[in-house]
Amino acid sequence: MKVAIVGAGIGGLAAAACLRRVGIDVTIYEQAQRFARVGAGIQQSPNAVRVLRRLGLEDRLRAIAFQPASALNRQSDTGELLWERAMGAASEERYGAPYLVLQRADLHAVLASAVPEEIIQRGRKLVGLEQTGSTVRLDFADGKHAEAHAVIGADGVHSVVRETLFGAERPEFTGRVAYRTVFPAALLNGAAIDDQAKWWGPDRHIVIYYVNPQRSELYFVTSTPEPDFTRESWSSTGDMALLRDAYCDFHPSVRSVLAAAPSAHKWALVVRDPLPRWTDGNIALLGDSCHPMTPYMAQGAGTSIEDAAVLSRCLDGVDPDGVAEALRRYEATRKPRTSEIQGLSRANDMNRFKAANEMVYGYDAWTVPLA
Repeated sequence: MKVAIVGAGIGGLAAAACLRRVGIDVTIYEQAQRFARVGAGIQQSPNAVRVLRRLGLEDRLRAIAFQPASALNRQSDTGELLWERAMGAASEERYGAPYLVLQRADLHAVLASAVPEEIIQRGRKLVGLEQTGSTVRLDFADGKHAEAHAVIGADGVHSVVRETLFGAERPEFTGRVAYRTVFPAALLNGAAIDDQAKWWGPDRHIVIYYVNPQRSELYFVTSTPEPDFTRESWSSTGDMALLRDAYCDFHPSVRSVLAAAPSAHKWALVVRDPLPRWTDGNIALLGDSCHPMTPYMAQGAGTSIEDAAVLSRCLDGVDPDGVAEALRRYEATRKPRTSEIQGLSRANDMNRFKAANEMVYGYDAWTVPLA
């Protein structure tokens, strides 16, 4: 059986690695010619690391990631500790896998190492899909075509696969933007900061953490009211003076980070309701294409990686005539969980996050019962 994956992001690469693990022939079609190193951090909680462990990637991740002892939740102005979430040895023992934070590009590179370079076709922008019997034809902007028994749309929040199946989507702008960047920690000039902390203000917050074991690079991401900015793109450049002014009432530790950062990108934060369905015949969606999330719970990539493992379990041993049923089973297994996490993340409520710890981090995509 041949599977085509549209998109070579974190979800697409994870899906390819998981599918190849069960002997499925996979080709990834990626519209970009190369992967850019975007300045961004990412969190890999135990539910995601469990999947990556089975792919043989855990040791590489541990070597390049930072493992904080805890994640602190602080009051924005006073620095009062509101909640300390264990993330070190105690958490690893409890959930059976570590909690790691790292550069997004480093995670992407580790996943890319798990699939042969020759299965990734670059510069292939999808423009159409057509199902005939047990095969799907993919049409690309360069005039080329391909066929597969199953197509997995892992092409992100602006998914062409989703739009082809279900029409254009209209996300709801929250009136908030995220500023983010990675920069050398040496620019702090010795200012003391926490290993990882989220600073909660009345109407805004900022998350700050190191992204490597040496603590030589620092990352922050914000949720900031800015109702006039609506561009949902990671490449827009933010005005640092405007950003610093937005957090001028925050604790000196936060202000020292923002003062040291040379620049930051920003994008509009939008929310999307759970899709009514993810599949149509032999085509299915995965990750951000079907359950994009606000970044507040750090579960966007993690749930995409979970999707990949469950998808491979559902397609394992299936012949081409059974693909549609297997994809429906995948959706039925994953959709309740991702819909719940979408809602939790959207709420951005610390007490609800506390209550959800076991549900989120204790999940094992390799052993959860299939629908």
